[in-house]
Amino acid sequence: MNMIPVGIFGGQIGMGELIVVMLIILLLFGARRLPDLARSLGRSLGEFKKGREEGAKETSPSDDKPTQPPSDSKSTPPAH
Repeated sequence: MNMIPVGIFGGQIGMGELIVVMLIILLLFGARRLPDLARSLGRSLGEFKKGREEGAKETSPSDDKPTQPPSDSKSTPPAH
């Protein structure tokens, strides 16, 4: 029997329970709205992944190093 591990209650959800949950969702939202809900969920997940990748790029370890201006041997010392 196929079981899906679920960490919330420490148990597992079987195929029968999964079918019951899907039927309840179908009754609550109706057959016409389910494709729209799935589409919006997919778009939301795509935006979330995109934002997570952009955030990882902004906080990468190579960006944490301070950049030093190039030293010029001809520069004059500051005046007192």
